[in-house]
Amino acid sequence: MTLASTRRIDAHLHLWDLDAGEYAWLTPEHGALYSTFTAEQARAELDAAGIGPAILVQAENTLRDTGYMLGVAEQNAWVAGVVGWVPLDEPRAAEAALDRWGQHPAFRGVRHLVHDDPRTDFLELAEVRSSLASLARRGLAFEVPDAWPAHLDQAGDVVRALPELTVVVDHLAKPPVGRDAFRAWRSSFAAVAALPNTVAKVSGLTLPGVPFTAEALRPAWDAALELFGPSRLMYGGDWPITVRFGGYQRAWAVYAEWIGELSAAEQKHILWNTAVRTYSLSDPVSPGRP
Repeated sequence: MTLASTRRIDAHLHLWDLDAGEYAWLTPEHGALYSTFTAEQARAELDAAGIGPAILVQAENTLRDTGYMLGVAEQNAWVAGVVGWVPLDEPRAAEAALDRWGQHPAFRGVRHLVHDDPRTDFLELAEVRSSLASLARRGLAFEVPDAWPAHLDQAGDVVRALPELTVVVDHLAKPPVGRDAFRAWRSSFAAVAALPNTVAKVSGLTLPGVPFTAEALRPAWDAALELFGPSRLMYGGDWPITVRFGGYQRAWAVYAEWIGELSAAEQKHILWNTAVRTYSLSDPVSPGRP
């Protein structure tokens, strides 16, 4: 098969402005990433890959970052949604933020950089569970980044405790491809995939010590396809993180090679349907469409 002629949405795109945010994790040691990345730059990359709308995803655990992304969404119709941040461990503050952001039509979900949080039990905290229950009541998705090894099992516990909450596993939980731990990752990943209100993003597979190629990363793709199936997978470019690994077009080529092996109907799930359903999007606007 080859890539079918279908609408395509990027479900995982970042933007950041070094003058508008703190980005504690982003330092000059990150080289090319230590720069401002704008909506205009992103649009050019999406156009080159034949991608229409996109979902912006938080890059720091601050309300300021969420406000910045929602401001971008107001100025760019191709931004189909924003996955922001609220202080999940402070239920009152989280409710206030959700009330505020909930007025914005682009606000579609919440993510917390759990892998950067010193509290390894963050997802188990009673306060966090209370805030996540509020997300579920509001129909908002919750995303877990870089879940392996510390938080993948905990993500499964969240889903079991809150079966009405849609949980998104970003970057296939960062599978340890080519390492002895791969079997343990697959077991935990399978347990999460067995829960019906979970989805996973085929994104962010820039892994330490693993060539960023379709061939080298295929074990992760094969496991994701088997365990989640196309109807619960969605494509995410993870730009500009990919700048250090060849850029947007290099990443798109890796994922498109796999997706192109599927039927047209299966491709539509990964490139469109799953994201539209997960983020409750009515009819995302693609550039050039009325």
